[in-house]
Amino acid sequence: MLIGIVGKPNVGKTTFFRALTLMDAESANYPFTTIDPNKGVGFVRNKCIDTFFNTQCNPRTGYCKNHIRYLPVDVIDVAGLVPGASEGRGLGNKFLTDLNQADVLIQVIDASGSTDEEGKPVKAGSYNPSLEIKFLVEEIEKWLFDIFKRNFIKIGTVQRVQKIKTLRVLEEYLYSTLGSKEEEILQALKKSNLVDKNIAEWTDEELLFFTKEIRKVSKPIVIAANKIDLPFAKENIERMKEEFPELTIIPCSAESEYALKAAEKAKIIEYLPGDSTFKILKEDLSDKQKQALEFIKTNILEKYQETGVQKILDTSVFEVLKYIAVYPGGTKGLGDKDGNILPDCFLMPPGSKAIDFAFKLHTDFGKNFIKAIDVKTKMLLGKDHPLKNNDCIEIVSGK
Repeated sequence: MLIGIVGKPNVGKTTFFRALTLMDAESANYPFTTIDPNKGVGFVRNKCIDTFFNTQCNPRTGYCKNHIRYLPVDVIDVAGLVPGASEGRGLGNKFLTDLNQADVLIQVIDASGSTDEEGKPVKAGSYNPSLEIKFLVEEIEKWLFDIFKRNFIKIGTVQRVQKIKTLRVLEEYLYSTLGSKEEEILQALKKSNLVDKNIAEWTDEELLFFTKEIRKVSKPIVIAANKIDLPFAKENIERMKEEFPELTIIPCSAESEYALKAAEKAKIIEYLPGDSTFKILKEDLSDKQKQALEFIKTNILEKYQETGVQKILDTSVFEVLKYIAVYPGGTKGLGDKDGNILPDCFLMPPGSKAIDFAFKLHTDFGKNFIKAIDVKTKMLLGKDHPLKNNDCIEIVSGK
């Protein structure tokens, strides 16, 4: 799974990336600070199943605090996008190519309206952030349309000569271009009424409609309405939610989240990403540190109950992509050979079955699958048994 962070320059996009990953990344008050994509690891938050077994887990990857499991996901922060990017303006072509394999896009916008369409600073409230939402989708879809139009002539010829169904001829191409899965392509074809129509016969209007539909299912977008500590942000967010009821729009302060995580890493405070409070551990704080923490407490956490950054990542993975967390375990014990309890947890795509989890653990487990066991209930499960979030599964194979 890959999470793509997108947006125009100077909206706090790279700060959002740093808040997720705690990685150093160049950030400055001018457009195109990010040229090459920053890659890192964020962590989604999920209630750990160790409480069910009345124990404490020892994760091999990620971490667990207060029985909250943080599971790693790959994150990429790409160059800022400006209007005209689909035609090569700014770093547009590079930006769009970098996002090919992203499963979901988090679009960071300046909710305060203090940056114009180019990402240049302006007076807070003077720019309408709704325009950011519109132009990003338009640029992605224009870019895709141009690519599709150039390549679909050749694909249509292949289809006619080899007499292949539309879905099949699109599978390989769209997987390499967008990472689109079979079910996503079929969904877009059905909504476009193009399932049974050969590609060579598509009109430009039909291709554009299909482009929009495949973008929706292949590259869903979650809006990170950033800079909520600035004037006009709250009013702008309320207006955007009314204007775009179909979108997931979540208020956030990337700067506050980064500050809290950095303070937690320095053992100044005790803080869990996604929590509504923090505990000060050091007594000898400077006046500047006290003022910064008090500002975050009063203006962010008390008003919004969290910084929003963790919620955006969790929503992207668990609600938009609908992934589930599944633990390998055993009915005779939850530890590995080194004594680590519940050391692993895997994020699985929606619709995953027991056999899919077997292959996830090891190819041989999938090939030689005999049965699965629900460790919580001790029930025997067949290979087609659908999995759900926080299942703990033992795989029994022939080897």
